Amino acid sequence: MAINKQQKQVIVFSTPTCTWCRAVKQHLKKHQVKFKDIDISRDERAARDMVRRTGQQGVPVTLIGNQPVIGFNKELINRLLDIKSH
Repeated sequence: MAINKQQKQVIVFSTPTCTWCRAVKQHLKKHQVKFKDIDISRDERAARDMVRRTGQQGVPVTLIGNQPVIGFNKELINRLLDIKSH
């Protein structure tokens, strides 16, 4: 098994009813990317933090390192995490 280089910190701001949020999380899990899932519908402070960091009020917002990815932008997520798509 290859040793992974240090993975960037990944945070997904999401809500339970968001289809695109589920798609982002499934994609990350499929590629064994560890991430912290923050449900902004239950955490008002995290929701404010997301807006402050990104200017976005909608989800999903994925922070990879300090780079925000708005929506399910698979190509950008793959590039930032060095995921090779098949």
